[in-house]
Amino acid sequence: MATTRRTTMLCRLFACAAVLLLVFHHVPLAIGQPFPQQVCNDTSGNYTENSAYQANIRLLQSALPNKASSSPALFATGTAGTGADAAYALALCRGDTNASSCASCVSEAFVYAQQLCALKKGATMYNNPCILRYADWDFLANTTDNRGKLIAWSFDNVSSSAAPAFDAASGRLVNATADYAANNSARRFGTGELPFDQTYPKIYSLAQCTPDMTAADCRTCLGTIIRTFTPTYFTGKHGGRVLGVRCNFRFETYQFFSGRPLLQLLAPPGPPPSPSPQPSVTGQGRRRDRTALILATALPLAAAILIALAVTCFCFRSRRTEARQDSAKPYSTNPDNIQSIDSLLLDLSTLRSATENFAESSKLGEGGFGAVYKGVLPDGLEIAVKRLSLGSRQGVEELKTELVLVAKLQHKNLVRLVGVCLEEQEKILVYEYMPNRSLDTILFDSVKSKELDWGKRLKIVTGVARGLQYLHEESQLKIVHRDLKPSNVLLDSDYNPKISDFGLAKLFEKDQSQGVTSHIAGTYGYMAPEYAMQGQYSVKSDVFSLGVLILEMVTGRKNSSLDNSEESVDLLSLVWEHWSTGTIEELLDPFLMSRQAPPDQMSKLVNIGLLCVQDSPADRPTMSSVSVMLSSNTVSLQVPSRPTFCVQELEGDSHLYTDAYKRALKLQSTDKTKATIMSPNEVSLTELEPR
Repeated sequence: MATTRRTTMLCRLFACAAVLLLVFHHVPLAIGQPFPQQVCNDTSGNYTENSAYQANIRLLQSALPNKASSSPALFATGTAGTGADAAYALALCRGDTNASSCASCVSEAFVYAQQLCALKKGATMYNNPCILRYADWDFLANTTDNRGKLIAWSFDNVSSSAAPAFDAASGRLVNATADYAANNSARRFGTGELPFDQTYPKIYSLAQCTPDMTAADCRTCLGTIIRTFTPTYFTGKHGGRVLGVRCNFRFETYQFFSGRPLLQLLAPPGPPPSPSPQPSVTGQGRRRDRTALILATALPLAAAILIALAVTCFCFRSRRTEARQDSAKPYSTNPDNIQSIDSLLLDLSTLRSATENFAESSKLGEGGFGAVYKGVLPDGLEIAVKRLSLGSRQGVEELKTELVLVAKLQHKNLVRLVGVCLEEQEKILVYEYMPNRSLDTILFDSVKSKELDWGKRLKIVTGVARGLQYLHEESQLKIVHRDLKPSNVLLDSDYNPKISDFGLAKLFEKDQSQGVTSHIAGTYGYMAPEYAMQGQYSVKSDVFSLGVLILEMVTGRKNSSLDNSEESVDLLSLVWEHWSTGTIEELLDPFLMSRQAPPDQMSKLVNIGLLCVQDSPADRPTMSSVSVMLSSNTVSLQVPSRPTFCVQELEGDSHLYTDAYKRALKLQSTDKTKATIMSPNEVSLTELEPR
């Protein structure tokens, strides 16, 4: 143990030394940081607030997202202003995305650029799935200028025996995909796949240039970054990418893009060398990919050596002892590492010891599913142990499916699954421990709610929105949560929110927009009307639930509570009544008003909440749009319509299709599109009873 601690201490010292050396040399470094990544152009100088240049940037900000998303190539350039105040911009979305995601990404990139490169005249943003650049000089005239590159690669290596064959295969695929992209005159975009071996069944690649480049210039640009960076950074690695404004490429051992590959190569003749066995992971930990992001700047030799030492130490640290709070980028975790439940199994004896044999004093709470206990593993990690009751309807096989899927989700606003125990007829889930428990235990407590000032509430709402955005749009698995509510939002020691409880979640295909179920499950008061009444669910169902949560956060009132003085009117109707009469401040949480929380910002959140609870799913914003609205003060908000439905639990009748619901259903427009049946290939997570 002492040796381990000394090793960890040395690793941290090396890491600190590396960072200090880089600071003194002014070399930007970003390891394990989330997208977006930025390159702020210091050489262009600064602009001042409310200057003509800033006004021109905002003109581009209002025009470029729609211009890019409406372009068949998802590409746009723009110029605003003249002379010294002129601003030039370029936006490029990845060829496998859609128009709405493109517009949201570019809008978000502008917001990030003005935050992360504040008052800088030049900025390049690598957001997922788009690139944005603006500057005060005409870089648009030179289509071969690819400066400001970003490099990323996997820390994990292909086994030494298989590395030569793997490098040859990935190189062949990357170059073939570059050829395809260069010759694709419509988009200058290509994706590809190549079969390899049993360890890595297929290698996938992507290449793209801005569509205004010629085929020859595109291929030259791609060839340059492939030749320059592959030998140095990607040899023996099973994943990597280079992002540039004018051209970029990427390869992985899992499919990271949407749709079928545009290019499919045949496997090379003869089997590649069999990889040597990977060392197994002992204890309760499991191996996971880690990634590094580093700006393409030449590093001094001494700094490179120190970084290598720090990274080496970091790579061998246990993920159990220090949970990594990573971003929503697909590159952060290779889901192929988690193929079965075996990598998540924990011993029952370990959990008994951690919870003092599930002592009553260790119990955090109890619900219909069973009890939750606080525990401490031998390495000191605090955990929440969810012990499903013996009568739980959740089957072992269903549970295994859920856990493998949830374990593949890695985001700082999702609760991290530590492991599972299935011994002696027990079904136990182990999560990271959240010191501040669930949001409902604080928000709806007259005393504890005073812990949530305006800053904390805004942080919670923004974090939940980002977590849902990851589930809906950014993860390799497209997930609809279906049971978002305050009790399923947990808070860490700094009140950072983490979405929990995926027992009702549904996995969608990437191109799937909605599904239907005859088994309605969830929580009354947070269900979207189309789901509660017709069993239709989609990502917009989660948006509705978020809207209810936002209105609860701003008013401090519980949506399902019917003891309000306003004659037991549901919260949505109550908010609309005050909103439409211009008296919304009367409904805002008195505690926030007493602390001089900004009324305009609270009113803005009410507006966003009402947009999220619109009756028609088509009228609700996407989660990426919600994130942009929350983070930007310049985005104009639409005017919401009156929310008609609020599905509440009826006392003495837990069945949704009561006469009241049937009457409400008849009030809906008869021309709404009928739901389509879920694909037979749907992978479903466990459905629990309404609670």
